Amino acid sequence: MSYLKAKFAAKAASVFQQYKELVKTYGDVVVDTVTVSQVAGGMRDITSLLTETSLLDAQEGIRFRGYSIPELRQLPPKAPNCDEPLPEGLFLLMLLDEIPTEQEVNDLSREWASRSEIPAHVFDVIETLPIDTHPMTQFSIAIMALQTDSVFARRYAEGMPKDQYWDATYEDAMNLIAKLPRLAAYIYRRSFHQSQHIAPDPNLDWAANFAQMLGYESDDFKSLIRLYLTLHADHEGGNASAHTCILVGSTLADAYQSFAAAMNALAGPLHGLANQEVVKWAREMLKN
Repeated sequence: MSYLKAKFAAKAASVFQQYKELVKTYGDVVVDTVTVSQVAGGMRDITSLLTETSLLDAQEGIRFRGYSIPELRQLPPKAPNCDEPLPEGLFLLMLLDEIPTEQEVNDLSREWASRSEIPAHVFDVIETLPIDTHPMTQFSIAIMALQTDSVFARRYAEGMPKDQYWDATYEDAMNLIAKLPRLAAYIYRRSFHQSQHIAPDPNLDWAANFAQMLGYESDDFKSLIRLYLTLHADHEGGNASAHTCILVGSTLADAYQSFAAAMNALAGPLHGLANQEVVKWAREMLKN
């Protein structure tokens, strides 16, 4: 077992025990009341999920493990000659509840690089789709094609005991996170750059490698992507896509199935697709 995985296992065991004690001691306490309009609106503004990794406040903005965005632009390790934090650092903060060292961040970069290879059949599946298929549709289908490698699905079919569910889920999550940049970049280059793909560079950090595979080699763009991926790493589980991932995962669907479901929620006009609509609006404004 790797150092990171062993450290996470110890942290997770402690948190799980705290969770059991919380439910045992306060399980019957009424937390809040809800209105009919909140229920009718799909649980809008109803806090119904226990989460510690991040908290989104209407006035303060988002905090990750209690740290504000300005703090997180300073505290975690950075790439050489870059003012922005490495997303690997925020991942480790959310996983372990502590600011990681530069060595830990570099080790994680290397581990994700070692897990990043995508099976040939996934690219074959993508290529069967019409070239004008929406990128989010391609992305969701490609994630499901990756599911053939699910450690959780294989071990569950073999009779894995419940106390090992976390282990298989950890492996799937790490593999999926490692593969997502290559997958997203491949779909981007296929949709917008005549399938002129760019090979990954395992010597780059996770975000810089993604930027390069997209086709942007400038240090400024790599810095921007590091910050962008850091800020979007977690949204407290309350928005539609994050909630969907947790809900589907609660059925013991593996990480690939759960994440694909989340991406389908994200693709809706009132969620992630809103970003696309804003870009269209901004371009139209500039043209006018």
